[in-house]
Amino acid sequence: MERLQYISQGKTIREQKNNMLKVLDAGAKWIQIRWKEAEEKDLYALAEEIRQACSEFGASCIINDHPSLAAAVDADGVHLGLDDCSVAAARHLLGAGKIIGGTANSFANVKQRISEHCDYIGLGPFNYTTTKQKLSPLLGIAGYENIIQQVHREGLTPIPIFAIGGISQLEDIQHLLEIGVYGVALSGIVTKTPNIVSSINKILL
Repeated sequence: MERLQYISQGKTIREQKNNMLKVLDAGAKWIQIRWKEAEEKDLYALAEEIRQACSEFGASCIINDHPSLAAAVDADGVHLGLDDCSVAAARHLLGAGKIIGGTANSFANVKQRISEHCDYIGLGPFNYTTTKQKLSPLLGIAGYENIIQQVHREGLTPIPIFAIGGISQLEDIQHLLEIGVYGVALSGIVTKTPNIVSSINKILL
C-alpha cells in the first residue's frame, strides 16, 4: 500500500481536476477524490475522469464517502467517515478486492475500525486544518504515539494508520514515521506545491 495519499481540493470541477492531474504528474500514486459541495452529476463526471487518469499513471483512485459512486466508476476503493455507511455494507457493494479505509479520531475509533476489518485507517487530525469542518480534538505527535502504543498493548492486529489533518512540515512526517505511523494523507501542502511529492516520497521510503 502506498504511504502517501493525496486528498483532493478545489471548489469547481476544473480546480479539482487540475489539482489532481498536477499531483499525479508529480509522482503521487494514491488519489482520494474529496469534494463535499459537488453536485452529484459533477462528482460522477470528475470521478470517472480521474479514475481513468489514475489508471494511466498507475495510481490508486479512492472515492471519499460514496461507495455507490466508487462501484459505478470502478474506483479502487472508498474512504468512509465515522458517520458514513458501514464498512460491511461498503464491502458487500464493492467486493473483497477493493480498498476500504475508515476515519478515526481516537483509540476507540481505531479499535472499532480494526474490528470492522478496514484496509487502512485515516487517523487525525494531527494539527489545525481549514480543509475540514467540525474538527475533532487535535492529536499532535503525542496523541498518535499514545494511540499506537495502546494498539500494541491490547494486542490488536495492526493495520496501516495514516496521519491526516494539518500536516504542513516535512519534519512532522519524519516524526510520525518514527513513532509507527504507516503513512500520511495530505491535502493543502501538496495542492500548493505539487512538486513536493518527490521529497515526501523520499522520506516515506
